[in-house]
Amino acid sequence: MDPISPLEQALHAARALVLADLVAGQVAEADVVSLVEESVAQRRWWVEQWPDGAAFVAGLVAQDVQDALLERYGRWPLCPVCGSGDPHALDVEPELGPDPHWVCHKAGVKVASVGSLGSAAGGTSSS
Repeated sequence: MDPISPLEQALHAARALVLADLVAGQVAEADVVSLVEESVAQRRWWVEQWPDGAAFVAGLVAQDVQDALLERYGRWPLCPVCGSGDPHALDVEPELGPDPHWVCHKAGVKVASVGSLGSAAGGTSSS
């Protein structure tokens, strides 16, 4: 069996992290998962052109899915920190960098790493 290339490892990890956040938010329906797959396919080309960007793929896929969901369904993920006021979405930071995380700009806090929204939102599980 051939080893998995670093490019494929980065893409698989990005897919898994974003899917974990979608599951935590209970929005991992088939059409939403298809948005993840579309982003991963597009980012495969991007990282093939710039291999040093492999560490940035998870944040980029999260942003791609967030943008696609906004166009089709509305804001995601909603901030679990702010209990009052208008519901608002978290943002990914850094926009282009390693170790992406979800932040609430309204409260000025880091909420969770990409892939860890379940623990930030009270540890919802599907048992």
